[in-house]
Amino acid sequence: MKLLIMCLEFFKTGLLSVGGGLATLPFLFQMADKYPWFSRAELSDMIAVSESTPGPMGVNMATYAGYAAAGVPGAVLATFSLVLPSILVILLVSRFLRRFQDSNLVQRVLQGLRPASVGLIAAAGWGILKLALRWDGGAAPGMWISWKALGTGAMLAILYYFCGKKLHPICFVALGAAAGLVMGL
Repeated sequence: MKLLIMCLEFFKTGLLSVGGGLATLPFLFQMADKYPWFSRAELSDMIAVSESTPGPMGVNMATYAGYAAAGVPGAVLATFSLVLPSILVILLVSRFLRRFQDSNLVQRVLQGLRPASVGLIAAAGWGILKLALRWDGGAAPGMWISWKALGTGAMLAILYYFCGKKLHPICFVALGAAAGLVMGL
């Protein structure tokens, strides 16, 4: 029964998370609150692993979450359930979009999807920020923000702003990991 519920949840996530991998995060936060498959703290680890490994973040997240919940069968089913709606929608849309691509109605629908994507990604970014800086009460009592994490994030953002085109993104991931080891984030 757990695998069936997991398949349905990840199918729903794949169907409704318009905007890519980050748009899956609000759904994953909801799953963390609703099911015992993984916690919000584990979700922050999943985000770090998914961002650090090759491949689409949403798929990596589904694989990791499925594995955490039910081992290899969970990983396979969660991943398949997440990508299945995209495959079905792409097949359907590609068939009809060519026919109606000049339609004013189709253009308005596509324009309406853009702000929805931005909203989902913004919500995901806010959730990641709260997890990373421990604003959700995950820190020690009375410590609602991790100043070390805030400082590390600010320093990496500044470094990225000035050196982002010169350094490969893996350098920033490595610097973040090193800062976590050194400062005990």
